[in-house]
Amino acid sequence: MYKSLEACLIDLEKHGHLVRVKEEVDPYLEMAAIHLRVHEAKGPALLFEHVKGCNYRAASNIFGTLERSRFIFRDTYTTIQKLIVLKNNPAAAFKQPIKHAGAAIGALHALPLKNPINKPVLQNEITIHQLPQIHHWKMDGGAFVTLPQVYTEDIDKPGVMNANLGMYRIQLSGNEYVPDKEAGLHYQLHRGIGVHQTKANEKGQPLKVSVFVGGPPAHTLAAVMPLPEGLSELTFAGVLAGRRFRYVYKDGYCISTDADFVITGEVHDGDNKPEGPFGDHLGYYSLQHPFPVMKVHKVYARNNAIWPFTVVGRPPQEDTSFGQLIHDMTGDAIPNEIPGVKEVHAVDAAGVHPLLLAVGSERYTPYAPAKQPAELLTIANHILGTGQLSLAKFLFITADDDNSVHAHDVVAFLQYVLSRIDLGRDVHFYTNTTIDTLDYSGTSLNSGSKVVFAAYGDVKRNLTTEVPAALTELQQFKNARLAMPGVVCMQMDPFTTQQQAEEAIEVLNIQLKSKTAAIAGVPFIVLCDDATFAVSTLNNFLWITFTRCNPSHDIHGINSFVKNKHWGCSNVIIDARIKPHHAPPVEKDAGVESKIEKLFRKGGSLYDI
Repeated sequence: MYKSLEACLIDLEKHGHLVRVKEEVDPYLEMAAIHLRVHEAKGPALLFEHVKGCNYRAASNIFGTLERSRFIFRDTYTTIQKLIVLKNNPAAAFKQPIKHAGAAIGALHALPLKNPINKPVLQNEITIHQLPQIHHWKMDGGAFVTLPQVYTEDIDKPGVMNANLGMYRIQLSGNEYVPDKEAGLHYQLHRGIGVHQTKANEKGQPLKVSVFVGGPPAHTLAAVMPLPEGLSELTFAGVLAGRRFRYVYKDGYCISTDADFVITGEVHDGDNKPEGPFGDHLGYYSLQHPFPVMKVHKVYARNNAIWPFTVVGRPPQEDTSFGQLIHDMTGDAIPNEIPGVKEVHAVDAAGVHPLLLAVGSERYTPYAPAKQPAELLTIANHILGTGQLSLAKFLFITADDDNSVHAHDVVAFLQYVLSRIDLGRDVHFYTNTTIDTLDYSGTSLNSGSKVVFAAYGDVKRNLTTEVPAALTELQQFKNARLAMPGVVCMQMDPFTTQQQAEEAIEVLNIQLKSKTAAIAGVPFIVLCDDATFAVSTLNNFLWITFTRCNPSHDIHGINSFVKNKHWGCSNVIIDARIKPHHAPPVEKDAGVESKIEKLFRKGGSLYDI
């Protein structure tokens, strides 16, 4: 168990999981670029010993691989898994009390501990500009905190047991923020902190906010853990750390005494300023929008504090490992929460939220003469109404009687669905609904659509493994390439307006509607800006197809029809071109890449990576 972030980093170094970067590195773009290159190489955690213009060290890629994350929590990992089993099946404790005794012992660390004597984080009072000002992408609006633990309390039920600890990004500089006096908070009102803010607003009081940075790594993971409503993240942090969460109050603010840094301040009703842009987890910039401003009260740092950070961008990134770790710990949490679900996979390469693959049960029609999705549609509605899963745009769901299909084998899963789906019956749209705030494929902020592709029963088509000749002889559409069996990507001119797009799709429909037999093995046609790039890797295909499409506007069909308000077709067309209203993708800077090259050459700290 670790009492501090430094204790964790020393342990990682001792076991070959960390490398020190001894050269001075610029926090403007260079540190992020180094992190990205090391993470892509599945390299070690990094400790930057000389951050330009700053007296504090910084660390990144701490959770960069699932193996390293498991190593960090090796002493408490099984305890967490046992506690989750007990939550899902309390009777297990009575049936096998000896086996689950460790869970009960681990739970002793759950209660937070008030720590009025030993308060290392209060050793130094500093200012915002003394923190590492890490600027990750060229178009970012300023420096951001990317691994914050944002703490707020319920004004009606004050105290740590009813508090919320979440990970919401913090903008430290840039835009219209008053230097050292203000910081931007990016969160939505339906999140835990937003609920607290709404209650404080109703009483005409400011919301007190404490931002913890660093400390034992369990505290960072607790801030992103999707815990049930009413369960304190601080209790989870204590169990995961094998050490109670230690805190004290100062000036009315809760302080994590084991943190490396703490920023305290207030949020007042209606006090918003433009926040962003910020290179985000879909691989695009989230653009500038008004979000709450925190009036900074005080900033604290422990002696020899270390600033942890990560870089957010086109997946997979370090936050992918967070997802893997959470899935590894929680195991069957989703199947236990949603009856009939066997497996749900939020596909990281597609930005997590845009694409879900699910395996469910189909007990309504397994013996009917013509098998078709029935229970699967009930399950799909439940999935799209559950927590973070509700942000999904595309849900592919199926069931098989032999339990042979698995959602985490993306290509095999999609082939299973596409070979069985009835495109005249099994495509279901949800229009004018909410999507991820960071997804700009919709009609406006937070607004877009969803689609469910459901499949069950016998094989209906053999998926093509070659591009049919009918798709290589088209007007306005070129460079037809096979992405996977049954899916062909084609290029067309850049997107201009929705009307012109629909007119072009009609041209495609006219050319192909009489050739359905020739393209029967191609249930999906994806239109893109660069078909060669789209099919070059599976990740490219998933990222382009599912992040650049708003289902209600960008899904079309060959021989499409509407009957009794239900849409169907013979072949689905997905327009995955970049649209004028889309946010730009994040891109590496060639000049920065050249500057950091010296660290990876012989004699540099990262030569062996």
